Amino acid sequence: MSQAPPPLGTPVARREGRDKVTGTARYAAEHTPPGCLYGWPVPATIARGRVSAVHTDEALALPGVHAVLSHDNAPRLKQPDDPILAVLQDDRVPHRGWYIALVVADTLDQARAGAEALRIAYEATGHDVLLSENHPGLYTPETVNGEYPAVRERGDADRAFAMAPVQVDATYSIGALHNHPMEPHASTAQWAEDHLHVHDSNQGSTTVRESLAVAFGIRPQQVTVVSEHVGGGFGCKGTTRPQAVLAAMAARHTGRPVKVALPRRQLAAVVGHRPPTVQRLRLGAALDGTLTSVSHEVITQTSTVKEFVEQAAVPARIMYGSAHSRTAHRVTALDVPSPSWMRAPGEAPGMYALESAMDELAAALGIDPVELRLRNDPADDPDSGRPFSSRGLAACLEEGAARFGWYDRDPRPAVREEGPMLIGTGVASATYPVYIAGSSASAHAAPDGSYRIQVNATDIGTGARTVLAQIAASVLDTPVENVRIDIGSSELPDAPLAGGSSGTASWGWSVHKASTALLRQLRERTGPLPAEGLTIFADTGQETSEESPYARHAFGAQFAEVAVDSRTGEVRVRRMLGVFAAGHILNPRTARSQFIGGMTMGIGMALVEGSTMDPVFGDFTECDLASYHVPVCADVPEIEVHWIDERDPHLNPMGSKGIGEIGIVGAAAAVGNAVRHATGVRLRSLPLTPDTLLPYLL
Repeated sequence: MSQAPPPLGTPVARREGRDKVTGTARYAAEHTPPGCLYGWPVPATIARGRVSAVHTDEALALPGVHAVLSHDNAPRLKQPDDPILAVLQDDRVPHRGWYIALVVADTLDQARAGAEALRIAYEATGHDVLLSENHPGLYTPETVNGEYPAVRERGDADRAFAMAPVQVDATYSIGALHNHPMEPHASTAQWAEDHLHVHDSNQGSTTVRESLAVAFGIRPQQVTVVSEHVGGGFGCKGTTRPQAVLAAMAARHTGRPVKVALPRRQLAAVVGHRPPTVQRLRLGAALDGTLTSVSHEVITQTSTVKEFVEQAAVPARIMYGSAHSRTAHRVTALDVPSPSWMRAPGEAPGMYALESAMDELAAALGIDPVELRLRNDPADDPDSGRPFSSRGLAACLEEGAARFGWYDRDPRPAVREEGPMLIGTGVASATYPVYIAGSSASAHAAPDGSYRIQVNATDIGTGARTVLAQIAASVLDTPVENVRIDIGSSELPDAPLAGGSSGTASWGWSVHKASTALLRQLRERTGPLPAEGLTIFADTGQETSEESPYARHAFGAQFAEVAVDSRTGEVRVRRMLGVFAAGHILNPRTARSQFIGGMTMGIGMALVEGSTMDPVFGDFTECDLASYHVPVCADVPEIEVHWIDERDPHLNPMGSKGIGEIGIVGAAAAVGNAVRHATGVRLRSLPLTPDTLLPYLL
């Protein structure tokens, strides 16, 4: 009789898959308590200034309208832990789209009608919403997102660049980008005396619980946040968003449950976005391709509400070896919505610029782009000097080149044609850091031989329930079907949010620790379990707080083939290949889905996603899925994914690295490099739309 394969590392199907496809999985907006009211948020229609009056008489006279909250009458908040949550607290308007009122009614339609009936008076002042390379407000922050130093220097990058026999000096730009998860942000809130209960769409209900407790001046134990199913987040649900505060305020004001679901057209202004970046890359190299100088300087924007600085230059610190390096960020505060996390913040835009510059350097040197990267693959982290716990970049490049048929191509640009179609191939490297946060979990053994794991993880579509059950089953030496997983409620053991590709490593470590301790106690017992079973609690705060002596990163290589229509400028991706080195892959089925999803986002970033700021009105013109384009099935070709299964003992008990975001890193550059190979034209701004490319093809 053959032995069943171990649970960890096998392609176990998603536990919640059937619930989702049959519609029984309930999301935040689908929880409707008895007597629930509906709130419609009202955004400001000026770019900067103050609200001088909110005339509510006509709105309150409409059928079903119960209340209009504004700065005149909304419940007072304590100082929130995030300034974007200080809604309806004063008359200021820091940017267009900032919430200035909430209409509460019996039905959604009545609330919307009430919002349209409001008459708002403003005192507008001048606004500044456009980023430029020479903006007078640019300054150097102390740190950037992730608490990285804004500036890092090694050697003398300027002098080394000036002396380099081969140089690339290029500037790349990316406009603002938006997360647009399929499920918009929504919250259903109700108070039971002094206890607040919220069903909320987020990436971490422990985090939201803490924020709401601070905002309303109550203890965290007085707040319950449930996020059982989440329809995507991509970073914009990683922090508490205004709808949760608005729903809780309205519920307190009316004494009834209130549901607030943000309209998609409002998301661009209130849930974060990737800020635009202008990135100057200067690469100096010897004639054999060895990098002698790397300089990556980033200009970006934040809001006047809070400082957020996209860490786009940080990946250049560890990606390639160079004796001389300078990476720096400058930012200016504009009258725009507050930027935030979006799909591999820092790495996605930063690696697009770096990998495009590496492709330009390969062309200037006459060296194959894969070979150039291999020649500059460092043994140790160039920034910290620490050894890598594992670094599979070279293996990814070599295996990817073999699988893709890379060396069969003619390296000359603009020579391969199929009728009017220009064909080209491109490559780019990818990296993403290993993040792990402290987490807690409990493991329970029942007398019937089953197990129950509780951890406040959040499944944002990645398959977290399934993988956590596999981790527990692997430790407990039991079939995965014998393990029940409870996640998605702040009533469960505290756990960090699903973000920074850290979820599985963080939650999984605590699940592994609790399961290991439970197994030990079970083996030490001599009698049967009591009727209530046996429960063990574990916390990994101490283990995760210890600084690793290793530099820990995932790596990858992405290859793309494109066809460019010389008559229209339209770019079609024909095929893509990604090879990744991300530790031990815990579930090949869910991992493949994650990698493919990230690469699809990279196609969108390269070819269709773009957002522009209206300088007169001060808002994003592409604010819904009719105008903000994302890839659809017709845009996505055959995507092939492989990985190098690393055995890295310096990560966590599972040996895993995060995989949620590395798929997007490098994908846009691979497509852009393929377009250059197909056409001979190097465009340095994304997206590569037909109108930008066609003038160079005529």
